[in-house]
Amino acid sequence: MISKARLKELASFRLPKKCDELAVYVAEGTKMATEAVAAGADLRTCCATAAWLAQNGRLAVRFAEIEELSEADFERLSLQKSPCGVWMLIGRPQPQPIPTEAPLVLALDHLQDPGNLGTIMRTADWFGIRHIVCSADNVSPFNPKAVQSSMGAVFRTNVVRVGDLATWLAASGRTVCGADLEGTSVYTAPLPKLAALVVGNESQGLSDPVRRTLGQRLTIPNVGGTAESLNAASATAILCSEFYRHHHQNLQ
Repeated sequence: MISKARLKELASFRLPKKCDELAVYVAEGTKMATEAVAAGADLRTCCATAAWLAQNGRLAVRFAEIEELSEADFERLSLQKSPCGVWMLIGRPQPQPIPTEAPLVLALDHLQDPGNLGTIMRTADWFGIRHIVCSADNVSPFNPKAVQSSMGAVFRTNVVRVGDLATWLAASGRTVCGADLEGTSVYTAPLPKLAALVVGNESQGLSDPVRRTLGQRLTIPNVGGTAESLNAASATAILCSEFYRHHHQNLQ
């Protein structure tokens, strides 16, 4: 069984600063363990209950180290309301260059809700969008809530944090399309073949520097006329679907 000192050391990874220092992140649950192994992630530490290890030994052995915890100790370590038997430390991948031929890149301007970011990563994964660029003040993709909300997409999505998002967009060689309530309907607008789709902050929208880089403003028509706005992650999913449909039709 794990020592109190080791448990305390592992519990320190609840703090983002500790994870940042060692370039790791926390993930929990059997699905995330399965996804991490399948993706060839940098598997550092697996902390699990005896019951979980008995059923999932094939996953646990892929980690550099395994710690068996009592149910009580696991509950102290877990960040989840309903702990599910396995807690992992995983090494962060190095950001990869974004291929110039990638038809659609997502860009996130000062997004702050980790649940939104995780859901956006999951949406990107669904539509085969492998690259996301985000501003320096964007919530981290390795925030535990973002990781869990991604449902494994964090292992397959290249998230690149840039110092100045507006500068990156202006130099990207792509048509910069911004989600904007005052824009043209995404259902009628001619969508570019090579685009950067920008989603802004949940409450403030796009920043002024990013807004100045836009080549196209897109909106999702408010058919009901009563809701004030769409959730950022929901809006991203609808826009990505339209980009996919438009591009797919052009390939026929």
